[in-house]
Amino acid sequence: MVTRRNFLKTTGLITAGLGLNVLPTYAKDSDAVYLSCRPSRKERKFVSKAVEAKIREVKASISNSELAWMFENCLPNTLDTTVEHQIVNGKPDTFVITGDIHAMWLRDSTAQVWPYLPFAKEDKELKLLLEGVVNRQTKCVLIDPYANAFNFGPTGSHWEKDLTDMKPELHERKWEIDSLCYTIRLSYGFWKATGETACFNRNWIRTSELILQTFIEQQRKSDKGPYKFMRVTGWQTDTVAGGGYGNPVKPVGLICSIFRPSDDASIYPFLVPANHFAVVSLRQMAQMHQEIHGRHDFAMKCRRLADEVEEALKEYAVTDHLDYGKIMPYEVDGFGNKLFMDDANIPSLLSMPYLGCMDVDNDVYQNTRRFVLSENNPYFFKGKVAEGIGGPHVGLEMIWPMSLIMQGLTSTDKKEMKWCLDTLVKTHGGTGFMHETFHMDNPKKYTRKWFAWANTLFGEFVLKIHQYHPELLS
Repeated sequence: MVTRRNFLKTTGLITAGLGLNVLPTYAKDSDAVYLSCRPSRKERKFVSKAVEAKIREVKASISNSELAWMFENCLPNTLDTTVEHQIVNGKPDTFVITGDIHAMWLRDSTAQVWPYLPFAKEDKELKLLLEGVVNRQTKCVLIDPYANAFNFGPTGSHWEKDLTDMKPELHERKWEIDSLCYTIRLSYGFWKATGETACFNRNWIRTSELILQTFIEQQRKSDKGPYKFMRVTGWQTDTVAGGGYGNPVKPVGLICSIFRPSDDASIYPFLVPANHFAVVSLRQMAQMHQEIHGRHDFAMKCRRLADEVEEALKEYAVTDHLDYGKIMPYEVDGFGNKLFMDDANIPSLLSMPYLGCMDVDNDVYQNTRRFVLSENNPYFFKGKVAEGIGGPHVGLEMIWPMSLIMQGLTSTDKKEMKWCLDTLVKTHGGTGFMHETFHMDNPKKYTRKWFAWANTLFGEFVLKIHQYHPELLS
């Protein structure tokens, strides 16, 4: 059976063509003791002593037994269930599946292991696993910098008939700026966390050059570039307008992202949060090349492009809104057209401080935040059980836990953080895990029971609260 990324094979309720699980609460015993939903120790893909110690420490500080149980299930979910770690030609190699799809997304794999970086220095085996993810991502980008998701090997894909330049190593070939940004984010984060540089070798340098080249190609200053994509499908957001090149843009210095981080086709190809992410990533890449390899000329090229994109964002991606003052639109085209919305997937407008794109106190960000967390955002849903941001990928009335987590991670208000935490606790549908989405009126109607990115991000949120606001846990 061929499934879109948000679809599940399920025996539960099927609504509007989506795999929505409707399951009873099953995780409590008769004495209201929460039983672990983790695999048995011998069945776990990888065990980190440092991560396990942190789980015990944080769990002991949480007075709400349901929250403590969810944290213990979610934080290690990537290590427990999704990593395939090996040594290849004397170097670590780690393939990270996204969960219920046996493929590795550049975006997801970075986000899935991101909360483990602070533990790498004290856990040698964990450091090798993370270095292996860097090495695997390097291999992936060298195969195709325009692809978003990869197979473990050259096995082909049920998307191999897509009208684009598919290769047997690719699971899917949707061009998303953030795929390459996340690759840089992991390399930079690993370097800063460990000080290790062995994985930043000749192949990694070539990967960096491909990333810069791809970003410049997708500025589309002289032509449309080499990438195009179409799919024979009845799902509108799964194929691309304009003969596969997307809707027209005016070349103003911004970078085209034909798909969003939701894997949905963009409407106006200049995706604003992804361009902000690219600015940060280019400067991180410049710093690494200058300080590790002394490649000053290449670092200057990266900074020059970052500066150009940043200036274009200031001119074309800040605008007046009738109700909120100056805010960022989600997408623009350089001609003056703007799309006012936000999507739960990251990078989102809401996530800009989390990704280091702007200060949380920035006036434009705060105005934008008020907009995206209101019913003026067409993909903000408010129901009987919860309210939060969704997106077109799954459809109306479906809230993404990821957006609630990101709301908490970018908040400076302890009451708001606590509200986000409480909402997540009451919307896991009795499973002890995060999901892709849940219905705003019924959290037991959800998509993707095994979605490691959302699980790990929830663990990251609890870790942040434990570090900065431990009173919210007790």
